[in-house]
Amino acid sequence: MITVPFMRLLCLLFAAATLFSAASPAAEPPAPGVIVAPVRLLAFADRIEALGTLTANESVELTATVTETISAIHFDDGDRVDKGQVLVEMTSAEEHARLEEASATVNEAYRQYQRIKPLANEGTAAKSLLDERKREWETARARLAGIESLLADRLIKAPFEGVVGLRDLSVGALVQPGDLITTLDDDRVMKLEFPVSAAYLGALRPGLEAIASSRAFPGRSFTGSIKAVDSRIDPVTRSIRVRALLPNPERLLKPGMLMHVELQKNPREALVIPEEALQPLGEQQFVFIVGSDNTVEKREVTIGGRRPGRVEVLEGLTGDDRVITHGHARAAPGQAVTISAVDDGSRTLPELLRSLPGGRSE
Repeated sequence: MITVPFMRLLCLLFAAATLFSAASPAAEPPAPGVIVAPVRLLAFADRIEALGTLTANESVELTATVTETISAIHFDDGDRVDKGQVLVEMTSAEEHARLEEASATVNEAYRQYQRIKPLANEGTAAKSLLDERKREWETARARLAGIESLLADRLIKAPFEGVVGLRDLSVGALVQPGDLITTLDDDRVMKLEFPVSAAYLGALRPGLEAIASSRAFPGRSFTGSIKAVDSRIDPVTRSIRVRALLPNPERLLKPGMLMHVELQKNPREALVIPEEALQPLGEQQFVFIVGSDNTVEKREVTIGGRRPGRVEVLEGLTGDDRVITHGHARAAPGQAVTISAVDDGSRTLPELLRSLPGGRSE
């Protein structure tokens, strides 16, 4: 049974607890931590993307021009050769014999002409005889030139400096006109041809920078420029062919490679923020800004072009603003926040989170 004095004691304790609670102010929750990024002024450009195929700057298939057997081969698979270098010799013993005969005939005809010439000038020899000797000399020279041409057809030479392809013929093989000897490519500079939508015709011009990449070389890019734009638009695809030149000093690029090419259109300087800072709402775009007093402000922005991980801002921000890239859910307009880290572009967001105390944001 509860006595009256005990009840009074309970009431006194409750009143004391109530007065103590009213006298002690409530502890304020700590300001939430966020990661911010400064608005940066960077070089920016619109991108035109396409797929293209590489060809060598100069390329030729070397073929036989006569029916003959191969007597010597002076190259191996993938060799680099100089302009005018003899690559293949064909049997030419008969032509060399005829060449010696023709040379002797030319020399003899020339001596006969030189012997008659002074006699004709003195009048002791007929003028017609001088003309006949001259004709015989010129005929012999023409016959010699024809034999030299036949000999040249039996030598396959490199028409320009480059790299030869695979060799599928051996000494002693019989070749006929049109038979492939090898291929020769000048790969110091590569041509990249690709189609571009005619909608971008106004932006295409010789000299425009082109940046190409291939899956064969991850992380590598090859920079060149547009050499020419075709004079006609394809009426079916409504695209136009563009040719760019890519320097290839390391000889990494090969004819026939598929390349992803990116053209830089309308280069400019623009205010850029990380893509994570955008907070879309319908057709509008918003960002959370942290002021100098660490107070959050929600602001609408107008965006322009995009890059992987980056967005151009046309209106709504200045170069002095800081936008929240991580921690939007815990930030509200007018609320004070704690800046846990600054994203300056040197580290990824996961790296920033791991660098915070406890391996994550506050």
